[in-house]
Amino acid sequence: MVDILTINSFTDNYIWLIKDSQSKHCIVVDPGDAGPVLQVLAAQQLIVDAIILTHHHYDHIDGVEALLAESEQPIALYSKNRLFAHSVLVNEGDELTFFDDRFSLKVMEVPGHTLDHVAYYNESLLFCGDTLFSGGCGRLFEGSYLQMFNSLSRLALLPDHTQVYCAHEYTQNNLIFAFHFEPKNQHLLKYIKQVSKKRQQGLATIPTTIGLEKTINPFLRCDQSSLVNSLQMHLATKLSEPLSCFTALRKYKDQF
Repeated sequence: MVDILTINSFTDNYIWLIKDSQSKHCIVVDPGDAGPVLQVLAAQQLIVDAIILTHHHYDHIDGVEALLAESEQPIALYSKNRLFAHSVLVNEGDELTFFDDRFSLKVMEVPGHTLDHVAYYNESLLFCGDTLFSGGCGRLFEGSYLQMFNSLSRLALLPDHTQVYCAHEYTQNNLIFAFHFEPKNQHLLKYIKQVSKKRQQGLATIPTTIGLEKTINPFLRCDQSSLVNSLQMHLATKLSEPLSCFTALRKYKDQF
């Protein structure tokens, strides 16, 4: 068993700390800023066993060197590319084990936002960086629309109960966009109210779940007639299959 601690950084980033329930050991996910992580480590007297990185953007990796420097023991560092001298490279299908084999995560390559983007997951948790957000998905900085579409499609195949830990608090803005195309989606309307209440209270909207996202996230609904028809009306063009719908939707979101 593990506990997932939410660490806020910058204006809207989330750094995730995976804490072993049977010890003081932990894993840090995407530490873009070392300061708030070090505060939590000191307050709870935690020991970092590993840092896992989803991709190379600064707001996910800039705290790594300071965390390594502050640690009295070696820290394993995992990423798709060699972002640091001590990086251990991961590939599709790799399984990483932690906490005396009590906890494990598999690696899924999910290019699109960047070419080196990976997600880490198991039977109940997903750490997906900037690939999937609640109500949205990441911008395409390096990958193709086909790559991002395929990556999201693979994430959508995970069990509905999977808890999704993405790296940004973008939910409210994403839902405004989603409502633009599916104003009669009852699941979406209910979720908008829930998210609004959480944000008014200063609470995080993450984690979400795969099951929820499949009902409200337009980027996971490109095969749904309600969304496709609405997008076709807005663009005054025919969208023949899910990939063309996704491509048009992502381009529309970039200008929204």
